[in-house]
Amino acid sequence: MAAASDLTILAGPKAYELIREGGLAPQQVAAMAGAAGGPKWLILGHLDRLLFSRWFAGRQTPLFLVGASSGAWRFAAACHRDPVAAIDRFERAYIDQSYSPRPTPDEISAQGRKIQCRLLSAQPPESLLQHPFLRLNVLAVRCKGFARSERRPLQATGLGAAYLANLVHRGTLVWFFERTLFHDPRQRPPLRRMNEFSTRQVALRGDNLPAALMASGSIPYIMRGVPDIAGAPRGVYRDGGIIDYHLDLPFNTPNRITLMLHYTDRIIPGWFDKRLTWRKPRAGHMQNVLLVAPSPQFVERLPHRKIPDRNDFYLFQGRDRERVRSWQRAVSESRALADAFWTLVDNGRIRDQVRRLPMA
Repeated sequence: MAAASDLTILAGPKAYELIREGGLAPQQVAAMAGAAGGPKWLILGHLDRLLFSRWFAGRQTPLFLVGASSGAWRFAAACHRDPVAAIDRFERAYIDQSYSPRPTPDEISAQGRKIQCRLLSAQPPESLLQHPFLRLNVLAVRCKGFARSERRPLQATGLGAAYLANLVHRGTLVWFFERTLFHDPRQRPPLRRMNEFSTRQVALRGDNLPAALMASGSIPYIMRGVPDIAGAPRGVYRDGGIIDYHLDLPFNTPNRITLMLHYTDRIIPGWFDKRLTWRKPRAGHMQNVLLVAPSPQFVERLPHRKIPDRNDFYLFQGRDRERVRSWQRAVSESRALADAFWTLVDNGRIRDQVRRLPMA
């Protein structure tokens, strides 16, 4: 049974004032940010179904979707003519993935391509770039030095050096990776100048969208990188979450909101920052952000009292049926999140529940 307390709702200073004054309406949302995070996205599936099939229905103005890794794949599903069916396909394929006891990067990448094939099976890739109001944008990184190698010892050396450099300053990641934004060819997303990381911008097309999506979700060391994407500089591309794990980006949405459906109340700037509790997003980037996430109370009701994550492949190793049941139950429980969101925006009580997003 849905309850408002199932959701944590946090807002940056400007978004907070907008919501406190007038609640939240679909036209207030100018952009959406989709974080990386592997299986954690499963908890957001019913929220995505609600937003893209009902809440945003009939919209006239563009809505910019900017995602990394699983966030980008969620948004690709949303851009289908039937977003609910696309999310269903993505969800089933993702839950059904299975591996040998010691899977190689080739095996894991093959599973990723299989999931993508099912997700994109209903219509041509180029049609996702013709949506009436959704504008799809996918983040990946082009690797430099040893990080671009598929020889695991060399790649590990490059990743280890990047990790150590990141401890000193996040900006040092430019020595190892080039942020690449694959953007909707009609309009680029409302992002101010991104000074910390120079950003290569590449227009999405029918012939590069699948590769860009695959690159965006290609976890370093775990999966193969994606080489030489059409329309982009030659090189090896990997997971966009390396730099933009939870999308600490300078969204420029004055008097409007950047909505992040998230699986946690913490925004972690980059992949190497997961254990760096002192590494916070830039306060200037969070001004118009509204974060909607499961509350601790909700998470307590899930199997093993946690959101599905990549460690479940080890927890349930050799017991895929148990993992599938656990993930399916988590997905079923997450319907309450969509119900709670709908109730809060419909009756206006989101104004009472929103809290200020902790700032750096």
